Amino acid sequence: MEKALHEPASFITQADALLKKNIAYQKRRMKANIGIVLSPALLFIMIIILQGFIDKLTTAIDKATECPCDDRGMAINATFRETCATGIPNINPIMCRVRSPQKWPPLVQVPKPEFRAARSTYMPFNDLPDLCTKDNYSCPTAFLVTATNRSFAQGLMDNMFTALNSSQLMEAVQGQMPKNASAGTNVTSTLPTISDLALGTDNMDEKTDMFLEYSFLEGGPIYLLQQKCFKEVEYMIPLNIANQTIPQELKCIEGLMIWRDSSLNISNEIAQGFLGNGKLQANEITAAYDLSNSGIDKHNVTIWYNSTSQPDKAILRVPRTVNLVSNSYLKSVKGSRSKILLDFVKEMPQSIKTQLLKQDFGTLIGSMFFVFLMQLLLPVIINNIVYEKQQKLRIMMKMHGLGDAAYWIISYAYFLVISSLYLIVFMIFGTMSKMTMFRMNSYKVQFLFYFTHLNWQISFAMLASTFFSTVKTASVVAYTYIFGSGLAGQYILNPMLGTNSSEIQIILVELIPGFSLYRGLSEFSKYSTSGFEAGGYGLRWEDLRDSANGMRAVLIIMVAEWLLFLVVACFLDRPAGDGSGKASDSKRSKVLGKTFSRMDKLNSLIEMEGADIAAERNLVEQLAQHPDSRYTVVCESIVKVLKGRDGNPDKIAVKGLSLALPRAQCFGMLGPTGAGKTTLLNMFTGFSCPTSGTAYIGGMDIRTDMNLIYYSMGVCPQHDLLWETLTAREHLSFYGKLKNLKDEELNQAIEESLKSVNLLSVIDKQAGQYSGGMKRRLSVAISLIGDPQVVYLDEPSTGLDPASRQFLWNAITQAKRDRAIILTTHSMEEAEYLSDRLGIFVDGSLQCIGTSQELKAKYGGLFVLTITAQSNQDEQIESMVKEHFPKVRKTYHISGTQKFEMPKKGVKISSVFDLMEQAKKKLDITAWGLADTTLEDVFIKVARRANASVL
Repeated sequence: MEKALHEPASFITQADALLKKNIAYQKRRMKANIGIVLSPALLFIMIIILQGFIDKLTTAIDKATECPCDDRGMAINATFRETCATGIPNINPIMCRVRSPQKWPPLVQVPKPEFRAARSTYMPFNDLPDLCTKDNYSCPTAFLVTATNRSFAQGLMDNMFTALNSSQLMEAVQGQMPKNASAGTNVTSTLPTISDLALGTDNMDEKTDMFLEYSFLEGGPIYLLQQKCFKEVEYMIPLNIANQTIPQELKCIEGLMIWRDSSLNISNEIAQGFLGNGKLQANEITAAYDLSNSGIDKHNVTIWYNSTSQPDKAILRVPRTVNLVSNSYLKSVKGSRSKILLDFVKEMPQSIKTQLLKQDFGTLIGSMFFVFLMQLLLPVIINNIVYEKQQKLRIMMKMHGLGDAAYWIISYAYFLVISSLYLIVFMIFGTMSKMTMFRMNSYKVQFLFYFTHLNWQISFAMLASTFFSTVKTASVVAYTYIFGSGLAGQYILNPMLGTNSSEIQIILVELIPGFSLYRGLSEFSKYSTSGFEAGGYGLRWEDLRDSANGMRAVLIIMVAEWLLFLVVACFLDRPAGDGSGKASDSKRSKVLGKTFSRMDKLNSLIEMEGADIAAERNLVEQLAQHPDSRYTVVCESIVKVLKGRDGNPDKIAVKGLSLALPRAQCFGMLGPTGAGKTTLLNMFTGFSCPTSGTAYIGGMDIRTDMNLIYYSMGVCPQHDLLWETLTAREHLSFYGKLKNLKDEELNQAIEESLKSVNLLSVIDKQAGQYSGGMKRRLSVAISLIGDPQVVYLDEPSTGLDPASRQFLWNAITQAKRDRAIILTTHSMEEAEYLSDRLGIFVDGSLQCIGTSQELKAKYGGLFVLTITAQSNQDEQIESMVKEHFPKVRKTYHISGTQKFEMPKKGVKISSVFDLMEQAKKKLDITAWGLADTTLEDVFIKVARRANASVL
């Protein structure tokens, strides 16, 4: 049979048509698109405003709680005497601004006496000190040393502590300060002298607030580290704290430098001593030094320091440990008079605001907020796809030749552009809001993660859209998913990250959509927080190689799911109705197996067909043997079985229909609701696949060549499938390009199509501003553009006024000159005016076929006499008519109006007129009429006869 007259539009042409249509459509939705892209900006602006409000609030609190002190820090009056101190224990620094934190001498962290390293059964080192009395302060403390050059290292260790005898120490400590110093005495000069000494403490600072050195305030001893102690001497150090002089007890402690052969031995000893071999007490060292890379010309030292049982945010007291070895090195190479000064340590001044809000508001609200924010586009994407499915726009485009590949690629590109703009705004305003999560982490890593997630989100939305048919349901489910995934991440995944859950368990959880996003944001938050507190950086590119970092696994999961979701979405995508057009041969055979169990009934129906139907079937059989290019549509014994639902049996919707439709003919399909007309059109247009039999459109089989048939057919659906914001020109330009029309040919086709339906004057007016009749005419113009071989018009004039209907009929009459048209309608007037042949469908079967006159002659042959009189004269009128015409049959009777059918044979029209003239003299007859059989009468008669035979 003849193939399509038009070459199919290439992928590039289809993509170009869809792209230009989408650009025109999105231009009219510019405000909505801008709102979508700027939505993160609005949220960040709200956060900035809220952050500013909190800043003002905390600043007000600062002013309200600031101590009423003078410039010297002294209380203005006695009421505030105790609240104006800046360093004594009973002052809570959160309630009062700390103007000038105290300077504290740097200390070395020394183990408590009961934990200091000593010889034991599990510490077989003979050079460790003997066990000493643990309840006093006489135990020495150990320092471990290793080096390649032992003599050099020994010289450093000898210079570690200032060697003073008792008189020198007394002079150094008390020479500048009276022993009985009183409050208010200036002791500023004392601090540098004390800082020259190696002081230590065994206080763990469990109550530290980063402003006070509690070792000087709680009465515990301050240790003086020496190579040899003079136990008979006790010292009191006067310290100036908050303008008060506080005497401080000073005790000497011996610091033993113990040699180890390697840093590995040091590490093992530290670990073994810390564990205590399962004992209640541990053997702890004060510090250890690896001088393997140090020498006269180079100072490169690795230091172990004691942080045992330190509470969170406690002072680790590392500076003095570093200073001791550095100062000793300087003395060894430059002489004993050279030294590195470390006079004091102190916390920077802070207020309530800097203490309560160490981090920004965005970090405080956590990853869950950003999970919500990053997924706000998900409902937008799903709704866009589902909207085109719900409004049947996707199907309309497919029936006019748009391929699935072009649709998905252009749609994906549009969503990616919107998502990328959204991401740019998200990152710009996130940075402008000064959130540490944006400022601390590498922008390269952030962009990679967010961009990967956006692609993942698009593919996930495409997959999710295949499960929805209405926008309302899709929106509810999408927003529920957004909030649910954020909450689930916060209360399921987040606890797992803080426990001993294995990495495999965490990865399995991250495979669930939404959890991988939460994990990635959690990594950003974690790294930015630690970087902020340490004064360093957040997540860097090189951190992705860290096995403890979860970002790399998240990126791999997202990329894998991104590709997987795309493949599954393409597989599940069924734009053409129920998708049975994609059914495999095996599936179709399975359906046929159920159908053929009732084929005996179907065969009997075929045997009962009338002569006109049998003649049509014979013609189709001849065309199957000897194809004729004059016939555009050839339907060969097509059957469609609809699967029963809710326990109902399967239904044969189309029962072995055969039909041959030549070019330049309009075939009108009449039938009651549920007769099978729509099901037949669905098979012709690719909505569904026939259960058995087939149809050829332009020589192409609807079972195998539907994608090619789309290029040579036009469809005007029952309801107008239009984009409200596109003009008539833009509609026809889009569909014309899908039919492979280009340039001048396309422009000419657009003008001719709109002129034929009288819409040329509103060619650039948006379809949403059209009346119902104008939209209907535009739908017909769309179906006719591109010179299709066959056009399907489903009730094209429904709802039109008489003038618009006439314009439409004229356009269809002109269009059928060189193409086949299949028309469905409930208007008998329209069917007679447009159709060259008519077929009446009842219960899935074609009951009759022929021209309007042939059907009237065959199923009519009657006159219809209508008489209207007074209702009390109904019996008299009926008796009079039956008396003169014995074969008459009353078909209608209500409120004085009666209708009678009488065979034409044996009835003269003049005799009817004579009878009614005589009756009007005797009876009160207000109106009467005699009419030939109408097409409506034929339709009713055929439908009743068919229903009676089925019953």
